[in-house]
Amino acid sequence: MTMALILAATPLGNPLDASQRLKNAIQSAQIIAAEDSRRFHRLASDLEVTFTGRVISFFEGNETERTTELLQLLRGGQEVLVVTDAGMPTISDPGFRLMRDAIAENIEVHVIPGPSAPTMALALSGLPTDRFTFEGFAPRSQGARQSFYEKLRFEERTMVIFEAPHRLEESLADAVLALGENRRSAICREMTKRYEETIRGTLAELLRWSQSNEVLGEITLVIEGAHQGSAEKTSEDMVARVREYEAAGMDRKGAIATVAEEFGIPKKIVYAAVVDANKMSR
Repeated sequence: MTMALILAATPLGNPLDASQRLKNAIQSAQIIAAEDSRRFHRLASDLEVTFTGRVISFFEGNETERTTELLQLLRGGQEVLVVTDAGMPTISDPGFRLMRDAIAENIEVHVIPGPSAPTMALALSGLPTDRFTFEGFAPRSQGARQSFYEKLRFEERTMVIFEAPHRLEESLADAVLALGENRRSAICREMTKRYEETIRGTLAELLRWSQSNEVLGEITLVIEGAHQGSAEKTSEDMVARVREYEAAGMDRKGAIATVAEEFGIPKKIVYAAVVDANKMSR
C-alpha cells in the first residue's frame, strides 16, 4: 500500500497480544508516527521485529504541527503507520486529527485492530455490556469533574472512564455524590500486565478501597448505568414515595435512603425534594 494512513492497536502491556498484522505493518512502514519513540523501539525489540521506516514522534504536545507534516508525507505517496503507547490511536490518544484530515483529502486509510482498554475493562467488570459509553478521561479539576459526573446521573448505559491513579480517590468521591453510593462499579488496573487487578463493588466500596490502598498503574473505571426510567422521576414522585414509606412506619432518613436506592439516584436529591415540598406546604 502506498499513500495510506494506517492506525494500529498496540498491546496494553503484554507483547504476546500483538497481532501478526501489527508486526507486518511495522516491518513494511515507510514512516512510523509513534507516541513515544523509546517505547516503540522497546515494543519492536520485544516483538523481535526489524524495521527500516523513519520514526517520528507524535504525541499530544506536538499533534497539531505533526499532523500537518504527516499529511504532506501522505500526499507525497508515503505510507504512514501510527502507533501509541498502548491500545488504539485516536481513542484518548493522538491520531484523531490526522485521521479526520486524511479522510477529508480522500487519502486511503486502514485500521489494524487489537487490544482495547475500554472493552477489556467492560468485559472484566461483570456489568451489562449490551449498551455502553466510553467517556474518556474524567476532568482533572474538581469542579469540572463534579459537573462531568452530574451529567452522567441519568445515563442508563454502562459507563467506561479513564482515570489517573493519583486522582482516583477524588474521582470516586465525586462519583458517589453525583451517582449515589450503591452503583455497581469496577476498577480495572494494569490490564494484561503482571499486577493486573479488578476490584468490584459499589461506588462507596470502591471509594473505601482507594482510601486504604496505594493506587498504582493505569486505571479504567466502569460504572453501572442508571435504572431504566430514572430520568423521568419527578420531585413529586420522590416525595410521594417517601411519604408512603413513612406512613408504613419507616423513619424519614430510612425512607429517603430507600427511595434513593429504588430510583437509582443520590440521597441528597431525594432529601432536597422532600425539603422543598415541606417548604411549599407551609
